[in-house]
Amino acid sequence: MGRASNTLNEIYRQPEDWRHCLDMLDNADFDRLLGDKHPRDHKWIFVGCGTSFHLAQAAADTFRALMNFPVHAVPASEVLLSPELELPEGSAIFPVLISRSGRTSEVLQVAELLRQRNIEFLAVTCDANELGKLSARTLQLPVTEKSIVMTSSFTSMLLALQYVAARFAGQATFVEALHMLPSALSALLPIHGERIEQFAQTTIADAAFLAQGALYPIARETALKVMESSSTYAQFFHTLEFRHGPMSIVSEDVLVGALLSEKGYSEESSVLLEMKQLGGRILAIGNRISPEVQRESDLAIELDLAVPELAQLVVYLVWGQLLGVHLGLRKGLDPDSPRHLSRVVTLNTE
Repeated sequence: MGRASNTLNEIYRQPEDWRHCLDMLDNADFDRLLGDKHPRDHKWIFVGCGTSFHLAQAAADTFRALMNFPVHAVPASEVLLSPELELPEGSAIFPVLISRSGRTSEVLQVAELLRQRNIEFLAVTCDANELGKLSARTLQLPVTEKSIVMTSSFTSMLLALQYVAARFAGQATFVEALHMLPSALSALLPIHGERIEQFAQTTIADAAFLAQGALYPIARETALKVMESSSTYAQFFHTLEFRHGPMSIVSEDVLVGALLSEKGYSEESSVLLEMKQLGGRILAIGNRISPEVQRESDLAIELDLAVPELAQLVVYLVWGQLLGVHLGLRKGLDPDSPRHLSRVVTLNTE
């Protein structure tokens, strides 16, 4: 696993964290916590900042797919700066506020705004904190991170919200699929973790991560993990949109990583192979990867998961987390002390 670090240990610890969270969720009283806030009666709005906003997007995608109700995700700052748009008067809305620490300043400000308007909300967090004290509806997950960069907290909170969506939708098979993920990741980490570490030993000046659909917020988070952990500039695009201008950045020291979906595999893999022809280095992550993409990729990670595509999201992310750490270690950086970052983001409004 390379040089020891809290961040790296927490990435590898995710199967254990997922098991603990799923066990807790199996015993949670969701009727008491959320029973009167069904998405058919209330419009759920997922709110977060940074990594937690990407989590919010992925959770919203899951709710839409499983329940076919109008939900959306928004950064906390948009709620604060445009409350008339995000919190329209007279609407039956149910915000879900997401923060690992529960001390993110914008999220706490949104919580206070909601309290002023007598709007109930769900707090999703990993720490006993200020956010949890502001809501009688709090889902606190048993995940403790020492690191600044969010890894297991992201995947665990996303699993929890996917679990909630499946429970509301009455999809017991989807819940069963989530329970399969800890063992699946435990089997994949020894195989692909070392390959990621070796892959990170070559020079990567810039990176672009591509995905469509529910994998798009996972690509956004993958890019952020690479930037946070290695100070490598990384961007994110919808896969087919990359051909509409952004591909001009492709060169031999630019990494183009694609999170390949099953539904759009043919079109998405064609874009990735085109970037290889243009001289870029390509990383393919997919549940099933064709022989051609396996052959042409600089690194291909095949998940081979026997679960629905929507239940695979958290497993797709792990490899970007590892890539960011190992790129940072190669540069001599400390993944536990990313440049300019702190564990809790607070804004001075004075």
